[in-house]
Formats: sequence, C-alpha cells, structure tokens
Amino acid sequence: MTLTRIIAVVMAAASLAQGAASPVQAESAGAYLAARQAGYDNNFAAAAEYYVQALTRDLNNPGLMEAAVVSTLGLGDVARSETIATRFSDKGFEGQVPQMVLLATAAQRGDWAGVLSRIEAKAGAGPLVDGLLGAWARVGQGQMSEALKAFDAVAEQRGLEAFALYHKALALASAGDFEGAEAIFANPRTAPLMLTRRAVMVRSLVLGQLGRGAEAQAIFDDSFGSDLDPELKLMRDFLASGEAAPFTILRSATDGAAEVFFTVASALSSDAGDDYTLLYARLAEYLRPDHVEALLLSARLLDGLEQFDLAVTAYRRVPADHPSIHAAELGRAEALRRTGKVDAAVEVLLALTKSHGDLAVVHVTLGDVMRQLERYDDAAESYSKAMAIYGAPQPEQWFVYYARAIAYERQGKWPEAEADFRQALLLNPDQPQILNYLGYSLVEKNEKLEEALEMIQRAVALRPDSGYILDSLGWALYRLGKYDEAVGHMERAAELMAVDPVVNDHLGDVLWAVGRKREAEFQWRRALSFVDKANDSGDVDPERMRRKLEVGLDQVLKEEGAPPLKVANGTGGN
Repeated sequence: MTLTRIIAVVMAAASLAQGAASPVQAESAGAYLAARQAGYDNNFAAAAEYYVQALTRDLNNPGLMEAAVVSTLGLGDVARSETIATRFSDKGFEGQVPQMVLLATAAQRGDWAGVLSRIEAKAGAGPLVDGLLGAWARVGQGQMSEALKAFDAVAEQRGLEAFALYHKALALASAGDFEGAEAIFANPRTAPLMLTRRAVMVRSLVLGQLGRGAEAQAIFDDSFGSDLDPELKLMRDFLASGEAAPFTILRSATDGAAEVFFTVASALSSDAGDDYTLLYARLAEYLRPDHVEALLLSARLLDGLEQFDLAVTAYRRVPADHPSIHAAELGRAEALRRTGKVDAAVEVLLALTKSHGDLAVVHVTLGDVMRQLERYDDAAESYSKAMAIYGAPQPEQWFVYYARAIAYERQGKWPEAEADFRQALLLNPDQPQILNYLGYSLVEKNEKLEEALEMIQRAVALRPDSGYILDSLGWALYRLGKYDEAVGHMERAAELMAVDPVVNDHLGDVLWAVGRKREAEFQWRRALSFVDKANDSGDVDPERMRRKLEVGLDQVLKEEGAPPLKVANGTGGN
C-alpha cells in the first residue's frame, strides 16, 4: 500500500463520517494533486507540505486534514501532526490516525485524564490501542488495581488476549511485582508474543530479578542461540554473572504507552504495508525517544519505502554508545548505498570494522559493497575476515563462500573460486545460484562439461522460470555440441530476458550452429543494441559481435583458434 492509498482510505472514511463528500475546493486543487503525486512516491516530506498548503485554502476539509495528519506523522513531525489533529477533533470530525496522535501527545504530557476522556468518547483509534492505552492511563494515575482490570477486559476481546496479557505483565514488572509478571509470561496464552526479541529480553530481566538467572539463560539460549549481537551478548553476560540487571526496559506509564504503539507496529510489520506500520512506529519513538528498537523499525520501514534520506536520519538517532549502534550503522550504510552514495557507505563500514571488527556481519557487508564497486580484491579480503570470525563453516554461511568465490573468479583466481563454490555447495547443496554460477563458469572455461550440465539442469529444476539459469543450460548444451537441444532453452531465456545482451548474443550463436544464420545475425544486432558501456559487467564483447556479423561465427572461431562447430543437425540456413 502506498501513502496515497492510505490517504485515500482515510479521506473516504472522513467523508463517510460526515455523511457527505468533502470535495477539494478548486483553489486548493493544485496543491492537492501535487500531494497525491508525492504520496504515490511515498514522499512524506513533499506530501506533508502540499497537504498543508491545500489546507490553507480549504481550512475545514476533513479529508485534507486527515491526509495532512498522516503525512506529517509519517515524516516524524508529531508537533505539526498534533496541531492539525486538534483542529480536526475540535471540528467534531472522527478518524483513527488523528485520534492516535492526540492520544499519544496526551500520554507524552502525562495527561492521563485526557487520554481516558478521549477513549471513553469512542473517537476511534481501535479496540487494541484504546484498550491498552486506557489501562496504562490508569497506571499513570496510580490506580494499579483498575489498570489490571482494564488489561483483563482487553484480554476478553477476540484475538487480543496475548497483547493484553503481555502488557499486563509489563505493568506488573514496572511496579516491581516480578512474580506476578513471570506468572503471566509463563502462561501458554502469552506464547504468540513471547517469540519476539523484546519479549524474551523482558522475561529474562524479570527472571533475573527473581534470582532465576539460570532459567533466564536457558530461555535466552533457546531463543537466540550462540551467535549474539552486542546487545544480546551484554544481557547474556549479565545473566551469567548471577547479578540481577535493573529493570529499565520500561520505567513509567508513558513508556508503557510507547510500548503499545511499538507492539502494534511490530505485529503489523509482517502483514500490513510499511507506510501504515510506520505511523505506529513513529508514535512509539515520539513517546520514548530512547526506544532504540522503535527507531530501528522506523528506519527499516523508511528504507523499504525507498525514503532513504529519512532512513539515514532515523538510523543516526540511535545513540553512539548503545549496544545496537552497529545495527543502526549497517542500516545507514545500506541506505546510503541505495541512494548512490557508495563512498559514504564505505566510509561508515570501514569505521565499523574498527569499532565492531569482531562482528562477521560487518565484514560481510563491507565485502558486498566492495563487490558492487568491482573492488574484488578488497571484497575477498573482507569475506575472508568474516570467515575467520565464523570459524568452522556452517550451512547458513554458504553465501559468504559463494560471494568470495565470485570475487576470486572476477580476479581470475579460478582455483580459489572453484574451491569456494564447491564449499558453498557442500553447505547448501540445492542452492540454484551456486549450481548455476559454478556450472556456467565451468562451461565458459570448457571444463568438466558433463558435470557442469548436470549442475545447471538441477538449477533449472529448482528455478524453471529463471532466464539466467535457462541461458546457462542452453549455453552448456551448445558447448557440448547439442545444438538442437540448446535452441528451445535459449529462446525461452531470451523471452524472459528480452533486452539482455549476453542472452541475445548466446541465442545468436546457437541459431548459427543449427543453420538459422539470418536469425542469428538478427540476434547479434539486437545484442549490440542492448550493450550499455556504462554498466558493462565484462561478460559482453561488442567487438566480437561485430566481427561475427562481418564474417560469421565459423570464421571467428577459426581466428580465435577455437574448435569448429560440429555439423549441425538441422537442414540448413535461411
């Protein structure tokens, strides 16, 4: 769902709520259309600016007001969002997103009576958000007994039980009732939420407070294994020390309100659109600016929406001394890379190799960027450093061997490349990328052709609609002199990758080999038209294509000292 689609939904809802359409006035139409276009691009900054402009000419349009609230909230400008949402509410309009903003801003100020009055007015943020925020408002008022009853009331609603019990446990833990919190965490009814990283961390802290550190470690290890990031390692070490870590993961009712929005955002992240999920994540980080998981979630969502500059800003808000700073910097590097600022991305990653050089993922990520820059020697070196940290090869490390193999192959270090390809294949025997790359490389080198053909055939069986793999199969058959068999596969590859110069060049060679010379020449000309020198991977040889058009493939092979084509099985050219 794009930002425009979300805004269309809320504008329609706003119109229905008022019982009549709310057309945009002619004088604001230009700004409105510009805002909609910005929404198609998920450009929150431009959409917010244009919707606010449209509102200055059409002050009482509920659809424009709600659209402006959505855009400014997605941008992270909660202050401006609140101003518009307040006007929206004062006019008697109802809408989910403005209600969420007003509930959050009231909670941030500690106005718990205001939170409860809005919820009791049924303004409409939804039963889960309203129910949980209402319970936390009771906590904020010091009415813990009433709060626990409110959590229980939410739990009685269909599909909301696990969320309500989890937040009830958080409230008990924040009040120092760790036994009560653990009783809830141990309840099978909370199991759906206990699979999340944050829930496991919370429960581990609770068990530590109860002097049950060994049990906490066991849960921790079952959930995360032994390959821990710095934040998890820090907590694991604390648990192993036998000391009880302070329960700072949630310190107040306002933190509880932040947790409501973060919990919903986390639940939505696998099912809803990134732009809709972002609205909840933004409110979580607004209510608790040091909620690093919310910051990282917002940044990842912005990255998914291709709002890379906003993502970079979100990643930079993670404090430099936080244990998860490496995750933020890795995300920032990726966002910079995707904006074309590859040198800046490299700078971030090189700094990480100094501050977090003991993390294999840092070296793997740097290797990937170096490979993109065609700095294959640097890429191979980075992958090698990652492997040294990993130790004994594990199945999940197949890609690192595969990537280093490509780096070696591009440097002309074929023995090293082949060894890594085969190691990757041992770790992941049915991975079509490995089968295809190794098989194709062997074909290109005219080595072990029968084995190469078998690898590529396995890859095709796994990915029958991959143009790259079908091209490899057709090319392997061509190399083996099985020209008639090669034609169909190569034609299908050209259908799937119609503008790929390598595929079209290969198809031309195969067609020539079966005597279809005019068609071959047509394909070579097509291949030449698709050559992009600015993005030449080194696999395309336009001069060879031109020479084939001049003298034919047979003469080119003779000039190269290559074996001649076998006698074609077909009946001749056309």
